[in-house]
Amino acid sequence: MQVRVSLIAAARSGSLLAERFDDDRPLDQSGWHEVQLAAPALLPLGVAELRYCSPTPRSRATGDALGFAPLAQPALRDCDMGRWRGLTLGDVTASEPAAVDAWLRDPRSAPHGGESLLAFISRIGGWLDTRPVGDGSRILAVAEPSVVRAALVYALKAPPSTYWNIDVRPLSTVTLTGHGGRWNLRIAAEGEGAAAIGSGGP
Repeated sequence: MQVRVSLIAAARSGSLLAERFDDDRPLDQSGWHEVQLAAPALLPLGVAELRYCSPTPRSRATGDALGFAPLAQPALRDCDMGRWRGLTLGDVTASEPAAVDAWLRDPRSAPHGGESLLAFISRIGGWLDTRPVGDGSRILAVAEPSVVRAALVYALKAPPSTYWNIDVRPLSTVTLTGHGGRWNLRIAAEGEGAAAIGSGGP
């Protein structure tokens, strides 16, 4: 038996250039508009028996706008960025260039005083591995793009540095199938909608 986990990246809360670490801003007008445009493709995912979301305003709002009424999961929170929380990468690079370089090079480093990339990926992987397994179990989670990236790195057993090479756009979706540390990235066949759109494969 295996479980099917569909991950939807939350809609935007600002431009990509203005994106902040551990961002807790609500959806902006563009985000709301994008949810409405994407709804026809995403609504079928609501048939999942269990529906979750990251505990951020934009993840909750994205799930609610799609009618999923998701349950917030603390384990799906964004990476704890310590004193960098609320700052942009540009802000931090200007004030702590050496710390940013160490953070990008070493997945075990946490110069901001928060959570290392490796710890973040492991936390998201732990959530995946503890999902209830049943014949045909379907789970949906609306999560921060960073959470989706971490889930993909963990599921594919890729090096942590792969995290920086995965581009997860707002409202993009991926589907993972498996259980307990054995996961596959499922790519949708034509006609299956957005349920398993992703990059790469097992």
